[in-house]
Amino acid sequence: MAISQGPVSVATANHVPVRTEKTSRIFSENDIQTTLNELPDKERYIVVSPYTEQQHLLDLTTLDPENQILALALTQLTCLREDYATAPYRDTFNWDQIIDHVRALARKHNYTWKETSFFVVAFRSQVFESTVDNYADLGALDKAAHAEATASGGFLKYWFGTPNEERRNLATCIWRSPEDAKKGGTGPAHRKAAGATRSLYSFWHIDRHRLTIRDNVESWDLTEWN
Repeated sequence: MAISQGPVSVATANHVPVRTEKTSRIFSENDIQTTLNELPDKERYIVVSPYTEQQHLLDLTTLDPENQILALALTQLTCLREDYATAPYRDTFNWDQIIDHVRALARKHNYTWKETSFFVVAFRSQVFESTVDNYADLGALDKAAHAEATASGGFLKYWFGTPNEERRNLATCIWRSPEDAKKGGTGPAHRKAAGATRSLYSFWHIDRHRLTIRDNVESWDLTEWN
């Protein structure tokens, strides 16, 4: 059960400067223009969050090859630490394995990866003691916001943990771009969830990161988004 809206609903509350599912076939740019929409549903849609209903699935036909490949690789995202609520973000997930998977997918499909940056949001929170009794309400807010963000496009991955004994937690989103994240936070479900933040959380903090995967997946970095 999601116990926080997490970045789905509040990551875009502040201005952002513009600047093991079955894997799908990866297509070239020409293929995307001509045949991608012909993908069968079992390959076209993938699970990218704890929510598995149709409205929460990512449609690969809406993405270019780099975003397709990363989204597929991120189905293998794994939390490595029990103290994820407070641990350094880069050390919290299996990023090295994700990049290895990106590289393997590109090679498998004979695709030449071009340097691409992705927008990553980490939402750290602490709920009030009184909020613990309202997990179901929080889950409903979160789920509605996620469906809305998915429909807006470019939402590649959503993960959230469980609060620790101090009621602290981490949730994270990976987007195609900050523009997508901003667009994903403009709907009524997001406004409702964001409006409930002050009554549900005693503390929250948003970190924004840039995941850059360079040409041919030869190197990568995770830095602050400036």
